[in-house]
Amino acid sequence: MLNYNTFINDVSKSWVTFVHGAGGSSSIWFKQIRAFKQEFNVLVLDLRGHGNSKPQLKDAFNSKYTFDSITADILEVIDHLKIEKSHFVGISLGTILIRNLAEKHPHRVESMIMGGAIMKLDMRSQFLMRVGVIFKSVIPYMYLYKFFAFIIMPRKNHRESRSLFVNEAKKLYQKEFVRWFKLTSEINPLLRFFRAKDIKIPTLYVMGEQDYLFLPTIKKVVSMHSVSQLVVIPDCGHVVNYERHEAFNNTTINFLNNLSIS
Repeated sequence: MLNYNTFINDVSKSWVTFVHGAGGSSSIWFKQIRAFKQEFNVLVLDLRGHGNSKPQLKDAFNSKYTFDSITADILEVIDHLKIEKSHFVGISLGTILIRNLAEKHPHRVESMIMGGAIMKLDMRSQFLMRVGVIFKSVIPYMYLYKFFAFIIMPRKNHRESRSLFVNEAKKLYQKEFVRWFKLTSEINPLLRFFRAKDIKIPTLYVMGEQDYLFLPTIKKVVSMHSVSQLVVIPDCGHVVNYERHEAFNNTTINFLNNLSIS
């Protein structure tokens, strides 16, 4: 089972589950936990091979990860904790996992908060992924990770976010990175399906104004999906929960509180 931590609120019955992105860990949510645990029960977890979640024995005989198998890891934790339904907060690739969980088990998802959401890889992103696939077994993975981190977060004010993700990624093994990187082979059909289908679960997208790779697509998705909202945080890049944590916390907690009132 994945490594996880819970923070119990004696008053609230609502759960909020945080899902990090590829190369990160539950520690990227440290600027959210203090604010959220005052109002909700909080669950943070480390995806397989990340943070304190060690690679599982079964993975030694199966080098391919899938979005469904990783989503099942998350479901295993919430089943273990007997959480019937939760709000989910994700960042970057974590938003894809949350959306996949909502597709497979919509009755377990009360709402989705998607920070730095990925809903489409443009031609530039797809080209970079292909280059990565070609060189993933030749070039040390940290060189590739630093390169992609710079492409996604290129500005000076993104430097701290880049460093955070690079330092977390150093905890990965080369084989784990390769397994995760192979997920890119199934990402485009999945995202195409997500864009086309309005799942009708309350969804808040929180995007940085400078998240140039992914923000344009999110604007289109929100215009087509009936219960989706978009908040764009100015002077901010991809990792919105870290770069502008106060704005992120206020926006997302207000969203959840308004859901409980309506």
